[in-house]
Amino acid sequence: MFSLTTHPWWRRWFGTRSERAAVRFLRKLGYRIIEHNFSCDLGEIDIIAVHDRCVIFVEVRSTESDEPTRAALSVDVKKQQRLTRLALYYLQVRRLLDCAARFDVLAISWPATQAEPTIVHYPNAFDATDRFQIHS
Repeated sequence: MFSLTTHPWWRRWFGTRSERAAVRFLRKLGYRIIEHNFSCDLGEIDIIAVHDRCVIFVEVRSTESDEPTRAALSVDVKKQQRLTRLALYYLQVRRLLDCAARFDVLAISWPATQAEPTIVHYPNAFDATDRFQIHS
């Protein structure tokens, strides 16, 4: 059986489309987007936003299935550790260590039969891992 999801170009296109939907969703909530796809040697953060004087690191997970929960659950401990290191690095280089910060996850379900996705927002989805403490 042929599946587009196994092709890298499809995954990139689908991910980009989902991240654009995530940005629209967050803006409607009043978030100010300050970075898209922040990248460094440690990895990448999908979206960095500010809301109510808090820096928010947003991980966007998307699926073609009609069940967004599975996408959210893919942010496992290893991914949380990587995001924590990235967030700390970002706060250090931008000189924002004195700012409150948190991690949100946006789970996006976008089956081929839907014109618009279903988005489930998990604010403060997990705490900083290891020895790092980021408070909101």
